[in-house]
Amino acid sequence: MVKQELAYKETLSCVQCGYCLPACPTYITFKKEKHSPRGRINLVKMAAEGKISYEDMEQGIELCLGCRACETACPSNVPYGTILESAVASLATYNEERMKKRQKLIKYMLFEHIIPNKKILKIGEVGLSLYQKTGVQKVVRKSNILNVFPEKMKAFENILPEVERHKRQSFYESKQIKKFNVGFFTGCVMDTMFKKINTLSIKLLQMAHCDVSVVPKQGCCGALHNHSGEHDLTIQLAKHNIEIFEKYQFDYIVNSIGGCGAMLIEYDVLLKNDSKWAERAKAFAEKVVDISVLLNQVELPFEKSFSQLVTYQPSCHMTNVQKCVTPPVELIQKIPGISYVPLLEKDMCCGSAGIYNFINYEASMAILDKKMLHVKNTLHQEKAWIITSNPGCHLQMKLGIEREKMNDKVEVYHLVEVLADACDIHI
Repeated sequence: MVKQELAYKETLSCVQCGYCLPACPTYITFKKEKHSPRGRINLVKMAAEGKISYEDMEQGIELCLGCRACETACPSNVPYGTILESAVASLATYNEERMKKRQKLIKYMLFEHIIPNKKILKIGEVGLSLYQKTGVQKVVRKSNILNVFPEKMKAFENILPEVERHKRQSFYESKQIKKFNVGFFTGCVMDTMFKKINTLSIKLLQMAHCDVSVVPKQGCCGALHNHSGEHDLTIQLAKHNIEIFEKYQFDYIVNSIGGCGAMLIEYDVLLKNDSKWAERAKAFAEKVVDISVLLNQVELPFEKSFSQLVTYQPSCHMTNVQKCVTPPVELIQKIPGISYVPLLEKDMCCGSAGIYNFINYEASMAILDKKMLHVKNTLHQEKAWIITSNPGCHLQMKLGIEREKMNDKVEVYHLVEVLADACDIHI
């Protein structure tokens, strides 16, 4: 691992005004300055100046969700994302020297051989499907064997989505007069646990005047690697995807995954100092768009009407990085029969943040509990749907409903699922 430098110069643009504080979920939850954006920036600044150690900086950085809501709130345009990524990468390098061999092996296997490996993910997909469809899952749940595992293991098992296996074509021709030629980015976890949503996304794009190609040999976007300080691996994955997609003449590179989209759209930032890749990364990033942007530009052929109260939990990375705010809401409001109500404090992170909810489970649950208070105050105990636009948010909201015992009243759906159902599109 190449040693990373702290983004010291960028910290100097922070005037410590505090506008970021009301936007920060960890500051609101834990009420400590080191868990605020300006506090973390100050920690990075002092560590770069040698006034504190990396260990002094570690907890504040580790508990940051990386939602980047502070960037949207900041009047000085402080590049918090750049500062955070430099701190995470520097801490990863620092901790690499202290890490035990077993920990290094687990990290190596996870980031280099599991997440980016389509064959291994396919095995995981088959395994989950068999676990659910053979009745093993029901036996496990009835036997209470999960009680011997840590709380988080039982919690996440309870919200496992139903894994559906089906074959997918590599090319889907537009159902209308073609307007756009798009490449579809499937993602890793998304295409393992939410494959149905990806396929429904493609079918909706067909309705939206798009020829859709599912590019073979595309890889992991690198978001989880980047959030974990694996800077070198992130760059490798980015270069691979750029090289694969630039072989085609796409108008857009489309995805239905808020977190992946945020990573893809910042490939130009990741590679800005690489003279051989900077322009190629910029050309790639300029084509990246969330599916809601394209679908909102056309009149979808709605066949069904829903008499349903609906609220929307936006992905932080959709809002604060992709700047995709209005298209999902406008699409929801177009669906016949839908009664849309804005979620109170909708821009506050739900606590998912990639694998944050697994690594920092207790902190994540504290943040989620606050989010669920806003859900309750928005829906007033009425039967409703929560619509999401990112798999992490999707599972986290399902977990929140489980924790609050709201299963009989509230259901969670991805935006694509609802749009496809309204258009009577099936796999």
